[in-house]
Amino acid sequence: MPGLLSQVEQLLAPARQILTPVLSDPTVLVAWAAVVAVALGVLWWDIRARNEAIPSLMKFVWTLVVLYSGPFGLAIYWYSGRTQISGDSLWRRGLRSTAHCYSGCGAGEVVGFVLLAGVLALDSSLVVTAGTFGFAYLFGYALTVGPLMQEGVGFGEAMFDALYSETPSITVMEVTAIGTDLLLAGEATITEPLFWGALIFSLSVGYLAAFPVNVLLVEFGVKEGMKNPAEMGS
Repeated sequence: MPGLLSQVEQLLAPARQILTPVLSDPTVLVAWAAVVAVALGVLWWDIRARNEAIPSLMKFVWTLVVLYSGPFGLAIYWYSGRTQISGDSLWRRGLRSTAHCYSGCGAGEVVGFVLLAGVLALDSSLVVTAGTFGFAYLFGYALTVGPLMQEGVGFGEAMFDALYSETPSITVMEVTAIGTDLLLAGEATITEPLFWGALIFSLSVGYLAAFPVNVLLVEFGVKEGMKNPAEMGS
């Protein structure tokens, strides 16, 4: 396994050489924060002016998606999450399903890295990786189990449903996202711009990796892909 990881690291070394200077630049981070703030403003203006019919849970989901991925997240919402979409499709359902998973897992990843690698400054990459995975699964499952229990489903049944439907997506998302973060900023501390730049970048990489998995899960009926927002608007 160490040999395989070393080979992967060597294979991705050119990408790291290109990305690291960009993600380490404080000016880039400040500019990105401004872009994200604008994207969040557009999201909430659209929700309040045109899409109040969207359930509170999805408003929360889309807020986190745009917070993590800025205009990329806003584009996903615009294409798949508004009541004004021209028609639903497998791709839109897959995007919404991935967004739902992304919102919880992303929060877990941020909490894990900031707490373990940042605040506690743990030196063991194994502990940081395992702990961040744990937070990601916990937050991801909670975002599925909680709403199901609110609908009257028992905890055991809700947990089984979450394990069955969310585990493939969470696993692919977090292997990719955490692996990307460690590759780019494995030695960075919380006071370094690279720590935050790599964390932000890794979140979107995780979304892209999990999207085809969610499309397949929706296609084969393992996941429903979230309700068609166009039906709520009507």
